[in-house]
Amino acid sequence: MALRVAVQMDPLESVNIAGDSSFALMLAAQARGHTLFHYDVRSLAYDTGDGGRLTAWASPVTVQKVQGGHFARDEHRLIDLARDVDVVLMRQDPPFDLGYITGTHLLERLEGTTLVVNDPVAVRNAPEKVMVLDYARFMPPTFIARRLDDVRRFHAVHPGDLVVKPLHGNGGKAVFRVPADGSNLGALAELFGQVWPEPFMVQPFLPSVSEGDKRIVLVDGEFAGAINRKPGEGEFRSNLAVGGSAEQTQLTAREEEICAAMGPELKRRGLVFVGIDVIGGQWLTEINVTSPTGIVAIDRFNGTDTGARIWEAIERRHAAM
Repeated sequence: MALRVAVQMDPLESVNIAGDSSFALMLAAQARGHTLFHYDVRSLAYDTGDGGRLTAWASPVTVQKVQGGHFARDEHRLIDLARDVDVVLMRQDPPFDLGYITGTHLLERLEGTTLVVNDPVAVRNAPEKVMVLDYARFMPPTFIARRLDDVRRFHAVHPGDLVVKPLHGNGGKAVFRVPADGSNLGALAELFGQVWPEPFMVQPFLPSVSEGDKRIVLVDGEFAGAINRKPGEGEFRSNLAVGGSAEQTQLTAREEEICAAMGPELKRRGLVFVGIDVIGGQWLTEINVTSPTGIVAIDRFNGTDTGARIWEAIERRHAAM
């Protein structure tokens, strides 16, 4: 059955169609006969009248694989997300801030009428570097704090280079490597304290990151594909957004164990499209649920159609509502 799909994401004008997973999902939806709307989260509006009504200022769109001419839109119109669409695809990029969280609260009110993917309650309760703590047995030693003295105590237990990163960052932004002597640790703690209200995350630097940081995609809790992302020249971060490169890969036995351990819980929570990050074939570092990426590269290397697989899962969930 054809579905009416509203895609909540950043402006289509800025999309790099060569590697953008949201655009790939739109292409896959259109290929399956679904109709598409595009809207910005900032256009959401909620009216308590008539039992409650959530609307968005949206435009019908069609997409094609032609950079620069990759979409066409009709006139914007006000759509009722409970009556005018069947699925909301929540794909705007973080930051995971109060604006993002408020969007999940509003979309939560569609429960029972419109399917939201990923489930907004689960997304709100599973920020990338917090949900992963449920699987600490697969993680490197990890410390979350704000006080410099606390971080220095952790460093004393785990001497060597450290990695310091914002708790709600994305795309490898503002991830710092601290030398073993801790010479810039104080300055970084001050900076993080001034820029972000939340604690930050500290981990020992893993030399195996030079071998790559694997992005593993799970669809409705099942393994769907993976790529290995290698750091660019002069970098230790392997995110594609900061110059990393992708290569074909296979799962290690440890990575298969990680997927098996979390898959049923991801499915139970309604987290249909998830990307997990594993360093050196063994160290789980993140569980990405907000707007995970990687499916374009996975499909290019493996000849798969992960977008279609994701839509199959969405269609099953919608039919079961």
